[in-house]
Amino acid sequence: MNPPSLRQAPCFDLRAYLLGSWTVERSLLDRSNGTRGTFTGVVSFKGSGDGGGLRFREEGTAVWASAGHGPFSGKASREYLLRRTGTPDTMDMFFPDGRPFHRMGFGPQTSRDQHWCDPDRYRVSYSKGGPDDFSYQWDVTGPAKDQRLVSVLRRIPGSAS
Repeated sequence: MNPPSLRQAPCFDLRAYLLGSWTVERSLLDRSNGTRGTFTGVVSFKGSGDGGGLRFREEGTAVWASAGHGPFSGKASREYLLRRTGTPDTMDMFFPDGRPFHRMGFGPQTSRDQHWCDPDRYRVSYSKGGPDDFSYQWDVTGPAKDQRLVSVLRRIPGSAS
């Protein structure tokens, strides 16, 4: 038996953690002009049938007080595909057309990533709050955008798979 200092912590299974449905509340800030917005809705993570991946689907209502364009309030949705990596505590996220987006994880070395979307840089950081909640923050900077988007997800009771 290994001494306590040499025992490995149980491996975190990100796919198993995400499976199910979650509420999402997102705050939006356009730092270039000070306008704010919100997104509220539901995120579902379902098996994708491609070797352990997940389908990410987000649906809800966005409200954005966009300066210069007038306010916006309406339905919004997006989808991604998450695929397994070499370790169970991370997953790679892809756009629906297969282009890579970023890596998702909650570990000290895996909770931050970035994505270049010319001409702007998108930086993300993930934080696991507990067994039924997590958050992530996007910091978008560049000549076209200067935004912060903070999302808080809470598991819908009884939806874990």
